Parts: sequence; C-alpha cells; structure tokens
Amino acid sequence: MGMGISFGDRLYEAMGLYGPVCVGIDPHPALLRDWGLSCSAQGVRDFGLRLIDALGGHVAAVKPQVAFFEEYGSAGVAALEEVIAACRATGTLCIVDAKRGDIGSTMMGYARAFLSDDSALAGDAVTLSPYVGVGALMPALEMAGQSGRGVFVLGLTSNPEGMSIQHCRDEGGESVAAKVMSEVSRKNMDYEFNHSGPFGVVVGATVGSALRQFLVNSSDFSGIFLAPGVGAQGAGSAEVRAVFGKMIDRVLISTSRAVLSAGPSKEALCEAYEKTRSSLSL
Repeated sequence: MGMGISFGDRLYEAMGLYGPVCVGIDPHPALLRDWGLSCSAQGVRDFGLRLIDALGGHVAAVKPQVAFFEEYGSAGVAALEEVIAACRATGTLCIVDAKRGDIGSTMMGYARAFLSDDSALAGDAVTLSPYVGVGALMPALEMAGQSGRGVFVLGLTSNPEGMSIQHCRDEGGESVAAKVMSEVSRKNMDYEFNHSGPFGVVVGATVGSALRQFLVNSSDFSGIFLAPGVGAQGAGSAEVRAVFGKMIDRVLISTSRAVLSAGPSKEALCEAYEKTRSSLSL
C-alpha cells in the first residue's frame, strides 16, 4: 500500500462521501442459517462475498470479524483472505476486526499478519487491544504508519464487563480509558494528516456519559472514533450525539445485525443499509 494520504484522512473522506457507517461482516451461525448457508468455511466465504457484492463501493468501510472465520481453521482464514481481497477490488476500506494485543516479537508477528503489504490478511486497518500497554503495540503502530494503514485501539467498549478495567483511575484521577486514548492520540502526532491521524479508538455508542466522565480531553483526540452498538444493541442517532457531542464528524458508526438480518438479497441489504444510514441523521 505504501505511504501517502493518512488512513484517517482516507476514512474521513469516505465517511463524507458515503455516510459515517461501517457495516460489520459477522457471519455467526444464526445468520448463516438465515441466509441459507452452511456453518462452514464455504458458508462464511459466501456470506462475506455476497455482502461485498451488495455494498462494496457504496459504504465508508466494512469490518470483517476475524473470529467467525478463524473458527473454521485454515479454510476459514483463506475465506477471510478472499473477503479482504474483494474489499480491495471494490475500493472499499476494510477494517479487520482482530482485537490482537501482545508484546515483543509476538506483537510484531501480529503486525506483519494484519498490516504488512506482503500479507493477504492485511486490510486497511486492524483493531487492537491495549491491555498489555499501548506502548507494547508499537510494532503494529509503526508498521501501520509505514504502510499507510490504520489501527483502532479499544478504548471504552460497550460491554458492561469492560467497566471494571476501563473505568479504573490512577492516583492522579486519570482513568485507564483516558490514558489509552491520550497515548493513541499522541502517536498520531508522528504522522502528517489533515483531519484525522492513522490511529483511532473504539468507543461504544452505548456508553452514555462515560466518555465525558472519564475522557476529559476527548475533544482533542486526533483520530477517528469507531462506535459499535448502533441498531440491534440499542443505540441510535440520539445516543450517538449524546456520547460524542461536537466530535460527531469523526465518528464512524459500526452496525451489523441491522443490515445483515435483511440478507441475503442484494436489494434488501442495500435497502437496509440505506435505512440505517438515513435514520442516523448525523
């Protein structure tokens, strides 16, 4: 992929063109059955390729969930590679939802797998978990910056279990989530960009006042917020605005079931996507 315009700027531009919506590719067993597909590597392959055929080139980004492919072993991983390649062929930004996080040479291995030009698993960005420390993610951040890709680091997630870690404060009163966000934002300063740096954070659209409560300087964040939780998980435009306020122009809303449950018809998927995008009114 190589250096060029920042991943964050490319995503910001795509959000302006197509709307701030990312469609998850989550081929869990119930959806596979609803689409008339088998719970197999072939099934997840067909699911992903059908979605790209329907929405590729018409959405800001798609986000394949790696776990649903990996559960079918090497054939499932091969299917994921095909889905990522199909995204690339349509010019659609692909956020590979892997949530990796480790240290040293292991983190470098993950970086090569999901962010290297030589890897078929590399989309345009990858999700990472920071709970070994944001600094431990440097091999991935550096490789993303070098290859023109991006990273989304988990910040304030929508699952209630996350509160026990993400909301914890140090002696100075800074929360874990705030520290993660601050460190990611500083890493963006190593790169040139116009609107958004290459590194963003994941903040659930259902976290309510937590962003304001724990991330005091969130308005200064230099990347894009990836916001799951819209649609089947309960959040809509009111909740998104309540969480992000004046930062709304840098929020990429992630939705899955609200669109995927309309499949497998191409026309139905397109209609469901348009309905979701229009209903947000952001």
